[in-house]
Amino acid sequence: MPIDEVVTLALYFREDEHLQELMLDKKEKAQLDRLWDELLYVTKEPFKLEVAYEQIVEFSTQDRPDLVIAWKPYKEPLMEKVRAFRKRLVADEPMHLEKVLNFAERAWRRPLSESERSDLKKLYNDLREREISHDQSIRLTIARTLTSPAFLYRRESSGPDKDPVRVNAYELATRLSYFLWSSCPDYELLEVAKDGSLTGDKELLNQTTRMLQDPKTNRMAEQFACQWFHVRAFDRNDDKNEKIFPQFKTLRSSMYGETLKFFEEMFRNNGSVLDIILADHTFVNGPLAEHYGIEGISGDEWRRIDGIHVKGRGGVLGMATILAINSGASRTSPILRGNWIYETLLGEKLPKPPVNVPDLPERIPENLTARQVIEKHSSAKECSKCHERIDPYGFTLEQFDAIGRIRKDQRDTSATLFDGAQANGIEGLREYLVNQRSNDFLEQFCRKFLGYALGREVQLSDMLLINDMKERLKNNEYRFNVAVDAVISSDQFRKVRGRLVENTD
Repeated sequence: MPIDEVVTLALYFREDEHLQELMLDKKEKAQLDRLWDELLYVTKEPFKLEVAYEQIVEFSTQDRPDLVIAWKPYKEPLMEKVRAFRKRLVADEPMHLEKVLNFAERAWRRPLSESERSDLKKLYNDLREREISHDQSIRLTIARTLTSPAFLYRRESSGPDKDPVRVNAYELATRLSYFLWSSCPDYELLEVAKDGSLTGDKELLNQTTRMLQDPKTNRMAEQFACQWFHVRAFDRNDDKNEKIFPQFKTLRSSMYGETLKFFEEMFRNNGSVLDIILADHTFVNGPLAEHYGIEGISGDEWRRIDGIHVKGRGGVLGMATILAINSGASRTSPILRGNWIYETLLGEKLPKPPVNVPDLPERIPENLTARQVIEKHSSAKECSKCHERIDPYGFTLEQFDAIGRIRKDQRDTSATLFDGAQANGIEGLREYLVNQRSNDFLEQFCRKFLGYALGREVQLSDMLLINDMKERLKNNEYRFNVAVDAVISSDQFRKVRGRLVENTD
């Protein structure tokens, strides 16, 4: 096409007949033809050709009016293509509307009722009668689908009285899909809901196994694990002092990637939940490996590295995300790190702090260490009841700086914990948590996991299930799928509480 400031056209031109003969079989040719047809359909190429023809004729006949006659034979075949394409578009409009109705069933996670189908069709037809284009009418019908309460809320039908009733197959498919994938059910899950087999134990377990193997489990890594540990969206974290830590901005996405990869692998490969603390492996790419002092790794490709304890890594305690999110902008904070272990990892609750507690200085005086400043602050009677519980945990991680690097200068990482146990460094802390606090950690994991699966706060009535989950984990090598199976087979997951019907007599 002419390259000109006024007329610059980009069109698709197919010239692959000889390559097809050399390289493709009949099936591949048919697929290529279909892809070309899709491309020309989406780009509305015939309409562009019509415009192109008019512009080229105008451009080429400015100085040669006699060329108008030369161009004339090309117009009618071209207009015939345009008319045929326009006719095809009109013929396809009902199919587009039917596809929107199919989409509504996916979005609403169940078959549409006759009235719902009728209402969506009526909306589309009313828009067309108001001379709104087909494309815009389809967009508005989709918008109506996505603003419906049927899409925005997970509606479930309760029983007529206070007794719990089983959710129906479509409601169970929705619960399972949002639990494992943070999204609506796929085609296969809706099909087994349609025939009712999903409500059987065997099919429910089969679908759960299938879904855990799907890459969409990475959403559970982000929505469950990263949210539990308060590092969700860490790749957008900007609370570090750029003058002190200029590399943090370019490293934060790699740090976040490690956490996501770690949990995604655990969920998909049925790992031990104790590996959250104990794991002797992690995932690194080139930038993160350099940050961790691991040699021989370059590039953006992620690799699993085993035997990582010797590098001070492994499990969440050695992850840069956890260490950085629980530090200040310019320095580490044993208080934040200790509180994270005490409350987030172990599920303990601190007493309410007294009012008017003075803040620690952002910069540590030159004649003191951070530990000395904190110990002085914590020694006050009104402060000690909290700090004696959390500070020792934080002191054991003082070998890491505010962005999770191992410090070059040696720090005192020994600590006497609140229960009198001794721990030194990340290794001592890891050993203490697994050997002496594993039951507390398991209960916290089960509470968080069950609450996430049910989409609500854990209640007192859930404690029997939580205790059962803990026992199952202990008896089955703490495998993740054991916790999943305990949840999906529970009444809490498969039933909905009833509502008392008010007497209106």
